Amino acid sequence: MAGSINSSPAHHGSPAHHGRDLLGQTVMVIGGSSGIGLETARLARAKGAGIILTARDPDRLHRAGLELGASIAAFDATDFDRLNQFFDALPAPIDHLLVTGPRPRCALLSDFDLDAARRDVDARLLLPLQVAKDAASKVRPGGTLLFIGDTGGHRTAAGRSLIAALAAALPAMTKTLALEAAPVRVNLIAAGLPPAGRVVGPAGIAALATHVMTNTAITGATFDIDGGQQLAT
Repeated sequence: MAGSINSSPAHHGSPAHHGRDLLGQTVMVIGGSSGIGLETARLARAKGAGIILTARDPDRLHRAGLELGASIAAFDATDFDRLNQFFDALPAPIDHLLVTGPRPRCALLSDFDLDAARRDVDARLLLPLQVAKDAASKVRPGGTLLFIGDTGGHRTAAGRSLIAALAAALPAMTKTLALEAAPVRVNLIAAGLPPAGRVVGPAGIAALATHVMTNTAITGATFDIDGGQQLAT
């Protein structure tokens, strides 16, 4: 059934050179069938974690689940009633939860689409809030709620009104949620597109994400990772 957790066969291909600092822990990724989410799940698996993946696309999610030996649940996380049911049905606590999402759309005011903007607000702002509400009691003390944001609003440009608003809102929300959710830690990674000559891909963001998961001194923080985008003139 969509929204229930299905188990996949165990995966035994974890590279031996990775540290095992997530050994025995459970990492959940909402939006974990591709991109940053999947790469973070791969790295967490290599570090010894058990993995739970959710995503909209059941076929792509199934492939990711087979690759990682992950438990999977296919549903749209912005269906907040379904999301609540999913967390209510979790059979055991988790240690870390990563929430990814699509980049907000860049649109000039003349092309602004209110319905599309509402979908962006749901996916980038309301989803982290709803996850915090539903999941905080499911995460073990000292574990992490980790959100992926965007640095695209840090530089003023036409067409970035909504992007800038979301970029400003997420760090403030993260700090407040860190107070409310304690002793669960809450942090934000703001990912950006790097300038020419630098590479910031899913692997680099995944490395930061797993560091934030394992460093129990970090909460309420926002980490910009953009290869120096904000320094470019």
